[in-house]
Amino acid sequence: MAKIAAVGLTAAVLGTVLRRNTPELALLLVLCAGVWILASVAGGLGAVVELMEELAGLAGLSEELLEPVVKTVALSILTRLTAEICRCAGESGLAAFVETAGTVLALVVALPLVRAVTVLMAEMLT
Repeated sequence: MAKIAAVGLTAAVLGTVLRRNTPELALLLVLCAGVWILASVAGGLGAVVELMEELAGLAGLSEELLEPVVKTVALSILTRLTAEICRCAGESGLAAFVETAGTVLALVVALPLVRAVTVLMAEMLT
């Protein structure tokens, strides 16, 4: 985390300095730092997914129930990052559209989970 914090703080300070004269270069610097940070933690995300699959197997849950949860979390992260990048570029209106689209897509991805819960509830009532 120390490396990530150092890269983040350095990019933030340099981005602030560059934003005065070349805002495009500042945005590019922040994007590069963000990609590096995400690449640094990508392995950890894989470990989290593996643990979730293992726990779902122990609990007797099918991957059909786990998949919407993982997809919804991934959509949430991507939506948040994209909206913040749009805001950083001065496009807050576009950021609002990105957030709305992310919300709609998260609901669409979660539909199989809602369906499975409904079926489970119906089985419990009968």
